[in-house]
Amino acid sequence: MNVLSHLGCDKVFDYFEKICDIPHGSFHEKALSDYIVSFAKERGLYCRQDNKMNVLIKKGGTAGYESSPVLIMQGHIDMVCDKNEDTEHDFLTEPLEIYIDGDDIKARGTTLGADNGIAAAYMLALLDAEDIAHPPLECIFTVEEEIGMGGATDFDAFDLEGKRFLNMDTEEEGHLMVSCCGGRRMRVYLPIEKEKKQAGTTLSVHIRGLKGGHSGSDIHLQRASANVLLGRFLFELRERVDFALVSANGGNMDNAICREAEAVVVVAPEQVQTVAAVIEEAEAMFREEYKDRESDILMTAEQMPEAAEVLTTETRDYVIALLRLLPYGVQTMDTNMDGLVETSSNIGILKTNEDHIFIDNAVRGSMESRKDAICKKIEVLGSLCGAKVVGVHDYPGWQYNPNSEMLRIFKEVWVEKFGEEPKVVAIHAGLECGLFYEKIEGLDAVSFGPTMKDIHTTEEVLSISSTARMWDYLVKVLENIKA
Repeated sequence: MNVLSHLGCDKVFDYFEKICDIPHGSFHEKALSDYIVSFAKERGLYCRQDNKMNVLIKKGGTAGYESSPVLIMQGHIDMVCDKNEDTEHDFLTEPLEIYIDGDDIKARGTTLGADNGIAAAYMLALLDAEDIAHPPLECIFTVEEEIGMGGATDFDAFDLEGKRFLNMDTEEEGHLMVSCCGGRRMRVYLPIEKEKKQAGTTLSVHIRGLKGGHSGSDIHLQRASANVLLGRFLFELRERVDFALVSANGGNMDNAICREAEAVVVVAPEQVQTVAAVIEEAEAMFREEYKDRESDILMTAEQMPEAAEVLTTETRDYVIALLRLLPYGVQTMDTNMDGLVETSSNIGILKTNEDHIFIDNAVRGSMESRKDAICKKIEVLGSLCGAKVVGVHDYPGWQYNPNSEMLRIFKEVWVEKFGEEPKVVAIHAGLECGLFYEKIEGLDAVSFGPTMKDIHTTEEVLSISSTARMWDYLVKVLENIKA
């Protein structure tokens, strides 16, 4: 595409554009993983690709740095794949359509994948460079981070020598991340029973226009979830209209706040106007409740071809109960760090399948017992509705180390370069650092990155100037990691 080639920055933007050219959604990272392997082989670097498609590349220290402490650098190469409803894009075969808007890089109608493609671009640019001083490097490109950190979980650290660890999955310039929460996916499978549809009008009710966002780092903003709003609407509709439910769907990723949802219902022809009135009232109510956070909530209905079957009344009521009662949003706040969310839950995916309704919840928590309590609540609610509930992708948190040598180096270089103290922060989201702490004894980690906004949404942007500044900062940090 050559959209970014004129931006320079030691090929960082060239490699980021190359990454955008290669489809790399979660579970479909092989093409990008193979490209990274080819990159390493062309440069004669030690490279290992495992069965999961994780890649490890090693590069020796430059002159004068040969005996310096080995630095492990790490980022994930999978991306959240989401698109606007009116956007035609195949994430399995088509490159992202990226463009520049002022200081931002964007993707047209889709997510951008700067989370965490920019980390891969930084590592590739550094591995390719011949004029940047650095200690011995071990660069890890992991997969499946966005759907439960499966790559980092399965990564074998047998040939790693480093104890210093740099994760590059932080999204705000000036923030040095030193701690993160753990998480678990709670998947609800509600068996469904169907019956023949009675005479009536079939309507598709849509909720659109929500901002969405990352279910961890944005959950404190208290944005609306389309799945939650859909549950509220269906509950109100049942109070006014005797309707049948055909299907309910919303969201594509459990770690993204749901932006759009849809329910297909069947009502008597004389009740269509009542449905329209309930939609109008619900939209007004939601707009009022979220007026300082969501400015574009839109609810619409359109007539659909007649449905042959509908869910039984019992199944319909279970769906409504789950959407109304499953925990969503901030559950508890950390009492030791002001403004930090301690536990949360996100109803990310709602999908009607042939024989069951699937609801995927991302539960996060920095306190294991409280995280587990939320998971147990979901289990109890599911059992009351006759659903099967399965917990998957359980990953640990990362505890703050006030004596971190990595943090000391990063802070000192920040002050030297920018003349001010960086913000040392913890995040209510999962980073792979916790998993690597379990694999490598004595690990010392920090996480940083350039500014990107609205990740996991189609409004995702990557700041060009911040990417360049953080690259210069990284180069200076590497210069300071010397024996």
